[in-house]
Amino acid sequence: MYPRTPLESIRLFHDELTAIRRDLHAHPELGFEEVRTSGIVAGGLEALGIEVHRGIGKTGVVGVIRGKNCDSGRMIGLRADMDALPMTEDNSFGHRSTKQGLMHGCGHDGHTTMLLGAARYLAQTRNFDGTAVLIFQPAEEGRGGAKAMLEDGLFDTFPCDAIYALHNWPGLPPNSVGINPGPMMAAADRFEITINGRGGHGAHPYQTIDPVVVAGHLITALQTIVSRNVNPLDSAVLSIGSMQAGNPGAMSVIPREAKLVGTARTFRKTVQEMLEKRMRELATSIAGAFGATAEVQYERIYPATLNTPQHANLVADIATEMIGKENVVRDLVPSMGSEDFSFMLQARPGAYFRLGQGGAESGCTLHNSHFDFNDAVIPLGSAMFCALAERGMPLSQ
Repeated sequence: MYPRTPLESIRLFHDELTAIRRDLHAHPELGFEEVRTSGIVAGGLEALGIEVHRGIGKTGVVGVIRGKNCDSGRMIGLRADMDALPMTEDNSFGHRSTKQGLMHGCGHDGHTTMLLGAARYLAQTRNFDGTAVLIFQPAEEGRGGAKAMLEDGLFDTFPCDAIYALHNWPGLPPNSVGINPGPMMAAADRFEITINGRGGHGAHPYQTIDPVVVAGHLITALQTIVSRNVNPLDSAVLSIGSMQAGNPGAMSVIPREAKLVGTARTFRKTVQEMLEKRMRELATSIAGAFGATAEVQYERIYPATLNTPQHANLVADIATEMIGKENVVRDLVPSMGSEDFSFMLQARPGAYFRLGQGGAESGCTLHNSHFDFNDAVIPLGSAMFCALAERGMPLSQ
C-alpha cells in the first residue's frame, strides 16, 4: 500500500535507488556507448511491467506508462540523461569509477536513477489520465543525443503535449528547486578562425605577413563585440579557448598560419546572429589591414534552453507544495552553460529545472574530478517527475 504522496512513497525504496545510482556511477559510459546503462534501464522498466522501446537515438530507451484512464489522450514526457564524461575521477569511496578516464562528473547517474524511481511509483499507482513517456536519453555531453532521438522520430511515435527535465545543481541547497519561466541555459556555438599570412625568418619579419600579430589584434577586437555591440540588458559570452601558431621549438620561424578556436553563448537569436556577423567582419577587416586573410567557421551546436512560462510555473507550484516556498527559487538566474534538452523544448513546450544538491561551497561542482551526486535528493527528484505526470494529466474527479 502506497502512502498519500509520491515523495512519501519513494522514500520507502530510497535505499534501493541509492544502490542503483552508485552502481551506475561505478560503471560510467560515454555518449552513444551507454550499452550497460541502457540495459539496466530497459531491464528495470520491463521488470515493472512497463512497455519499453530501445534504440531510439542509438542507445536511448523510452518507457511508456498508461494511466488508469487514457480518455484525455494527453501525453507527458519526462527526460533523464545517461552519459558520463571523459575525465579521471579522484574520489576514493567504494563506488568510484571502475573505468580509467571515465567518470560520472555531472550527475547523470543520479538523473537516470530518479527517473527509474518515478517509473516504479507511476507503474504501481497510475493515478493520471493519459500516458507518461519516460525518456532515457544518451549523449547529452556535447554529442547531441536529444537531437538524435528526435531524428529517430521520438515525438512522432510519442507525441508529447509537454516535456520536462531536471538537472542537479550544487549551487542550490539540498532538496530545493530552482526554475525560471524563460531562459535557463544559453545557446552554445563553436567558432574557428584561421588566419593565413606568409611565413618566414623571425629575424626578417618585414619579409613576412605575421599571422601571430593578426591573431593578437583580433583577440582583443573580438572582446569588444560583447562590451560594445551587445545591448547591456542582454547576455552574451565570447571566449577563445585555444590559439595555435608555429612550433615551440622553432623560435626564429614566423608561421604561415594561426588558428583561434572558441565558444559563443547567447540567449536571443538576434544577439546570436549579430555576434556571428561582427565576428566575421572583424576577422576579415583586421586580417586585411595586415595583408593577411581570415576564414571563419561558425557552428551552432545547441540552441538556448527556454522554458515556457505555463510549464515552468507548474514545476514551481508543485515544488512549493512538496517542500515549501522557502525552498523554491522561481526566478533562478540563467546559466551561460548549455544543454541539449533545448532541442526537445524547441519541438514541444515544457520546462527544465534545477534540483539543489549542495556541494558548491566545498568545491564539489559539476565536471569536477571530486564530484559525486548527492543521494539524499533522489526521492525529491523522483517525486517531482511523478507529480508532473499526475498534475499534468489529472484524473477526473
